[in-house]
Parts: sequence; structure tokens; C-alpha cells
Amino acid sequence: MDMDGTLYNGDELIPGAEDFLRFLKNVGKRSVFMTNNSSRSRFAYVEKLARLGIESTVDDIASSVNATSCYLKEHYGDTLTIYLVGTESLRQELLTDGFHIVPADYEGDEVNCVLVGYDTELNYRKLERACHFLCEGALFYATNCDLRCPIEGGRYLPDCATICNMLEVSTGRKPRYLGKPDRYIVDYVHTKWGADYEDMVVVGDRLYTDIAVGANAGIDSICVLTGESTLADIDASEVTPTYIFNSIKDVYEILKS
Repeated sequence: MDMDGTLYNGDELIPGAEDFLRFLKNVGKRSVFMTNNSSRSRFAYVEKLARLGIESTVDDIASSVNATSCYLKEHYGDTLTIYLVGTESLRQELLTDGFHIVPADYEGDEVNCVLVGYDTELNYRKLERACHFLCEGALFYATNCDLRCPIEGGRYLPDCATICNMLEVSTGRKPRYLGKPDRYIVDYVHTKWGADYEDMVVVGDRLYTDIAVGANAGIDSICVLTGESTLADIDASEVTPTYIFNSIKDVYEILKS
């Protein structure tokens, strides 16, 4: 389950979301909340879901942070010294996972990786330091390729890929994105919970992240129209969902019947 634009927009629960999740629990199905938003910790998502009336634990959250951490550990072990363009929450999660993160004003020469997340605490100093390290040859990774984050009222805010676009234009370097649509986040869920791929379905509102991650992982997908994607977008896209519903409420009504 994607969250932003699928279960809620900002601090407003989308009608039918609570009924849908309760139905799945009653019939013995697991819900995993899968998000590209790296600005918050898993604990923060559990707290937000609780405020909206949805019960969950940190084990129910699969974020781009988990996928990023697993990928970097698998490919680089403990060899990375990271300059982070991200929130303090993201920094703390990475530190807990054992990564070496330098301070935001670091001016040394040990950085060999720049990692960008959805940074709601962004300032120009971070951009300047990130450009410096990228021009010096540091690896370039990002937690997710979302261009904008949906909030209440049908509005949007700049997301991780928008920040990366600034760095790319400035340095000529392109990042490797590690959240959705990279299948690594689905593989993480498969490994952690032992879920067979043929028994999984991804539900989301974005074609280029949620629906694409389903396609890349070889699993079915449901696109809901309560977030970013429209029917016109789907008609024009090379990535198509297995199913299309107006909202999660309609998915619930079909399953209930």
C-alpha cells in the first residue's frame, strides 16, 4: 500500500481507507505500508497512521529508506562516508543502520557518496556542499524519484527528484534512485515477510513509482485516482496498471461484494 495520495492526502484520510484495511485484516491478509517519502522515520508514520485511525507497527512500514539502506549495505558494506541532503529523521535512521554521515557543514575530503532524500529542511548550504562533493567524484544516490509530494487541497510540494534535478543541472551528474519504482523495495517486503510475488499486489496513485514498481517486480498493481495520476495520464503512459479504481473505497466495495 502506498500512503500519500492513496490512503490519505496530507492529514486527511481518504474515504474508504479505514474500511479497506479493516476488511483485509478480517480476512487474514497482510497490509504493508510502502512509501517513498524519506523525510519521516518509520515511527513517525506509525504515529501519523494512528492519528488517522489506522493501527500499525514499525514492522508494517516499508520505506525508501529501508530499500536504500539495504542496497547500500549490500553493494558497499561499511566503506561509505555519506554527505546527506535529507532531514534529521533520515539522518537518525541511517546512523541507526550503521552508516557514517558527516555534518551538513562538512568541508573535509573524505566524502565518497552524496545521498539525497525528500528534504523538508533543505537549505542552500546543503546544495552547495552536495555540488562540491559531486564535482569531486562522489557517488550519487537518492531515496526516491518522486518529483512532487501531494498534500491536502489538491496541492503539491517539491519532492526528492526536484532537489536532485537542481544538483543534476548544476553538476552534470545523475543520481541512482533507490525507492519505487526500483523493485528493491518489493524484494525487501518479499524477504522480510516471506510473501510470494504471485500473492502480492501494489496499490498506489502514481504511475512512475507505484505502478512501475509493480511492473518491475512482476506483480499486479491497482491505480487509484485520488492522488497524482488521471485517466488521461494512464492512457498516455507506457506503464499501465492491472486495475484502475476511482479510490480505495471502490476497491473495498468490490472486495466486500
